[in-house]
Amino acid sequence: MYHLAKGLYLLATSKEEYSVILLGLDNAGKTTFHEQVKSFFLPSHPDPKLKTVPTVGQNVSTITLPDMYLKIWDVGGQHSLRRLWQSYYASAHAIVFIIDSTDIGDGNLEHDSSGRLEECRLVLEDVLQHSETEGVPVLVLANKQDREDCVEVVRIKEGLVKKVFEGEKASSIRDSRVLPVSALTGTGGREGGGGVGEVASEVEQGVEAAGDAVMLRTGNVRFGSRGNDVSQIIRAAFLEFGPKRRTSTLREKMFTTNI
Repeated sequence: MYHLAKGLYLLATSKEEYSVILLGLDNAGKTTFHEQVKSFFLPSHPDPKLKTVPTVGQNVSTITLPDMYLKIWDVGGQHSLRRLWQSYYASAHAIVFIIDSTDIGDGNLEHDSSGRLEECRLVLEDVLQHSETEGVPVLVLANKQDREDCVEVVRIKEGLVKKVFEGEKASSIRDSRVLPVSALTGTGGREGGGGVGEVASEVEQGVEAAGDAVMLRTGNVRFGSRGNDVSQIIRAAFLEFGPKRRTSTLREKMFTTNI
């Protein structure tokens, strides 16, 4: 009887684990963003390491939320490491693709542009076309919005992201969103947005994230106007969309889980 009661209790109180992968070109700010997330959600974690080195391989953390464990994978973005990304796709419930908004020219694919705009397009298309990412929610972060030389997020939405998601090489309709962020400051850019701590209770209670966003659902576009901070971005990337379910067997096969 005791073992039955214990089993029922564990079943009732158990949490699912979901995986989010951080992708993007090298120097996009993936590791800095990851550090900000850890500093907010993990009380024992020290202040974020804002001076980071290029990731060789992966950084991983597990965030405990009231109703789930959220495993975040920060994967190296150097050209030689991108072929390894596909090893993570099968277990990804959501993808966060981070763009350096200071290194993409004017952000419009139709213009002759400097920076890494074309490289960014090719890499993002490659991610979306992979069979293992079909239907997986994607959040695109226009990072470094605190910089004076950044491209405005609305230009990145219209000039790059929307063209990629709705172009000839788009593999499927999926939940997608574009948000401005400064991983360095932990806010939504120069306008500030809310501080990470200010929306902690909203995130944990599952309140819908507000933000400067474009939703690409079956071609419908919806715009907002408010800034975002790191905690809201995690909500937008994953909790609001609802995770793409993956089988436990596949998760266990792909990754070693330490909770």
